[in-house]
Amino acid sequence: MTRPILILYLALLAAPLAVKAADAPPANVSAAFGNTLLTIDPDGRTRKIWLKRDGTWTGLSRRGLDLAGKWKVEGDKVCLSQSKPALFGSMCETFPTNPKVRIETKDSTGKSIRIKIVKGHVEK
Repeated sequence: MTRPILILYLALLAAPLAVKAADAPPANVSAAFGNTLLTIDPDGRTRKIWLKRDGTWTGLSRRGLDLAGKWKVEGDKVCLSQSKPALFGSMCETFPTNPKVRIETKDSTGKSIRIKIVKGHVEK
């Protein structure tokens, strides 16, 4: 009877540690929290995206319209699905891990874009 109680006690002690470990964001996304993720089109227009730790994101389109959706990490990429306005599918990209680094990539239409992190919550 003592052994099962000891196992239960150890499990209860370990539970908060497991929750704490699950709260830590992956390295490829942690630099985005509290900062603005900026996507820059060839014409210079930008989208602004703000990731939240709960797996959601908000943003502003190139025209200044509100955007929202969910994000998740898949391997070394961060995948964004958009619910406002609703879009089918998701876009997966490698995110910069440092504000000094820009990433050159292509959007879902094949157009070249740059992605960078700007310190703070930038709306203009």
